[in-house]
Amino acid sequence: MCVFAAGATGLLGLGGTASNVFLASLGIQGAQMVQQNRTARQAANYQYEAARRSAESAERAFAQQQEGLAANLKETRAAKAQERLAATIQGQQARGSIAATEGLSGRTAQLLSMDAGRQSANLRNRINQTMQSAEGQYRRNALGLLAQRDSRLNAATDMQNQAYATARASTKGIFDFLGAGVQSYVGLYNS
Repeated sequence: MCVFAAGATGLLGLGGTASNVFLASLGIQGAQMVQQNRTARQAANYQYEAARRSAESAERAFAQQQEGLAANLKETRAAKAQERLAATIQGQQARGSIAATEGLSGRTAQLLSMDAGRQSANLRNRINQTMQSAEGQYRRNALGLLAQRDSRLNAATDMQNQAYATARASTKGIFDFLGAGVQSYVGLYNS
């Protein structure tokens, strides 16, 4: 910043030395304020970019975790469907074996067949209950992932808001500096 005196009274209507000292001080403070503003703006930009990347990461992680949960549930459903089918086949084989056994009276064969059917039905019910439990756990896990993603997005939004507030405060500092410079000038001029 260039500092010079204009005539006997100096620049700004102050005495030459006072004008030079005032302008030099104002120039140094202004340069410092501009550098502080630039640094604060760079920090705010970095913080804003980090928040944006964090939000994108939260979305990607949520999608991948959700995909993994869905794949796991699909595999569990397929495995339990096979187990149900195997239980049904096992029950039918047991009833067929009972019916083919020689020497059993009609009533005994009927009771054994009914027992095999009940055992098969009980096995299928246990498999269904296990599947219902797995589906309930899937829903709870999905809600947990959603809450985790929302929490990460809220943190990213907070970071962006802080970056915005930092940038605004930095800009406000320049206007405060200019106002202080005018007040200093008025104070020196009136002395």
